[in-house]
Amino acid sequence: MIFQSYEFLLFFAVTLAVCLPAARRSVPAAKALLTLASLLFYLWGFEENALLGFVVLLAGSWVSFSAGRYLTARRQRDGSAKAVFALALIWHIAVLVAFKYTGFLTGGAVSVPFVPLGLSFFTFQQLWYLKEIWTGQFIPSRWSLSAGVDFTLFSFFFPTVSSGPILRPGAFFPQLSDGRFLHPTWTDAAAGLYAIVLGCAKKILLADSFGVLVGNGYAHLTELDTVSASMVVLGYTLQLYFDFSGYCDMAAGLARLLGIRLPVNFDSPYRSLSVGEFWKRWHITLTTFLRECLYFPLGGSKKGTARTYCNILIIYLVSGLWHGAGWTFLLWGALHGLAQVVERLLGKRRDKLPKWLQWVLTFAFVNVAWVYFRAPSVAEGTAVLRAVFSLRFAKPQAWLSEGIFSSELEAVRILLPALAPWRNVLAVAALFLVAMVIVLWPRNTIRQMDRFKPTFWRGAALFVLAMWSVLSFSGITQFIYSNF
Repeated sequence: MIFQSYEFLLFFAVTLAVCLPAARRSVPAAKALLTLASLLFYLWGFEENALLGFVVLLAGSWVSFSAGRYLTARRQRDGSAKAVFALALIWHIAVLVAFKYTGFLTGGAVSVPFVPLGLSFFTFQQLWYLKEIWTGQFIPSRWSLSAGVDFTLFSFFFPTVSSGPILRPGAFFPQLSDGRFLHPTWTDAAAGLYAIVLGCAKKILLADSFGVLVGNGYAHLTELDTVSASMVVLGYTLQLYFDFSGYCDMAAGLARLLGIRLPVNFDSPYRSLSVGEFWKRWHITLTTFLRECLYFPLGGSKKGTARTYCNILIIYLVSGLWHGAGWTFLLWGALHGLAQVVERLLGKRRDKLPKWLQWVLTFAFVNVAWVYFRAPSVAEGTAVLRAVFSLRFAKPQAWLSEGIFSSELEAVRILLPALAPWRNVLAVAALFLVAMVIVLWPRNTIRQMDRFKPTFWRGAALFVLAMWSVLSFSGITQFIYSNF
C-alpha cells in the first residue's frame, strides 16, 4: 500500500493503537508487533508478486544476519571470515543484478517478470550493515530472539522499506533500546503530524500536478516549442523534488510518531551553488553510502588527481545504474560525475563567480540532467532539449495543462465565472510560483521538525492541507523512488 491512501491511514492508525499501548507494558512485545506490522505493510496491496518479493528480501535478511553474527563472533579477519564476508556481499549484489538488470544486460533477450519492491534500497542497506560490522564500526548484540526481531525490523521498517532513506545500522539499532522508542512525546507527535501533512500535500497537490503536466508534454513530444518544452523540463524538476521530498517528510513523520528518528535525507537541494553541494543535499543517505562504501575503498582522493576523477565518475555511474537499468540513467549519472570533475578542475575560479550566477548554472545543469532521468530513451530526452533550444516561441497549448486541478478549477468556474477563461493559465502560473518559492525557502520541513511548535493558526493551516490532500486521494500515483 502507499502512504497517501485510505488503506494506509487505517493501517497506521491501527498500528499506533496497538503498538503504543503495548509498549507501556512490554517494549519487546510491542517491538515484535511493530515488526509484524512492517511485514504486513510489505505484503499488503502492492502487487501480485509481493509474496515472492518478500521471500527474496527475507532470504537476503537471513544471509546478512547470519554473516553478521559469524563475523562478530570470529573477530580475526582470517580467510574464513573474508570468505563469509565476500559471499554475503556477492549474494546481495547477485540478487540485485539478477532481478533488476538481467533485461538490460541481455538486451531484452532474457527478462525477469518482476523486481521485489524496494530491492535497491534494501540491498544497499544490507551492504552497509555488513561493511560496518567488518570494519568494527558497528557491533551487533549477541544472538537471541530479540536480536532477530530487531534485524527484521531494520530490514522491513515500513516507513523506509520502499523508498528509503537507507538506514545506517549504527544509527538505527541503538534507538530500539532508547526510552523514546514507541514512547513518543507530545512534541514528537506534533512534529510527526506536521511532517506527514506537509509531505502528503507536497506529493498529492504539487508533485502529482506537475506529473500531469510532464506526462502531457511527453505525450505531445513533436509539438513542443521552447516555452512548452521549458515548462516540461522545469515541471519534472519540480515534480521529482516534491515527490521525493514529500516521501522523506512523510517517512520521517511516521517514524517520529513511533519514537524513531530517521536520518536527514533531503535538505533543500535546489538551493545549491554547485553540483557537489547538490549531492550533499539530495538523497543524502545514498551519497553517504556511496562515499563510504565505494569511493573510499576505491582510494578516494588519496591516489592522485587522475584516480580521483576516475573514482568520482565510477560512483556516479553506479548511482545512475542503481536508479534504473537503462542508458538514460547511466547518461544521467555520467553527466553528474563529469560536472563534479569540471567543478574540481575550475576550483577557485568558479568560486569567484557571483553566488546568483553559481546558483543559475547549477540549477540549469540539474534541470538538463533530469531530462534523461525522466525520458523513456536518450533520443526522446534529446528531443525535449532540442525543443527547448529551438527558439520557437508560442503560447502553450491547452493540452499541456489538461487535467491539472480539475475539480478545483471546476469550482472556480462555478463560483468565480469572471475568472473562468483564465483559470487554467492562473492555475499553472500559481503552481510554478508556489513550487519555486517552496524549493528556495531556507527553512525546509525536516529542519523545522525539531523546532516545530503547534499554534492555532498552524493547526488550522495543516488541517486544511490535510483535508484537501485526503479528498484528492483518488487519482494518486506511486512515489517515483519506489520504482528504484
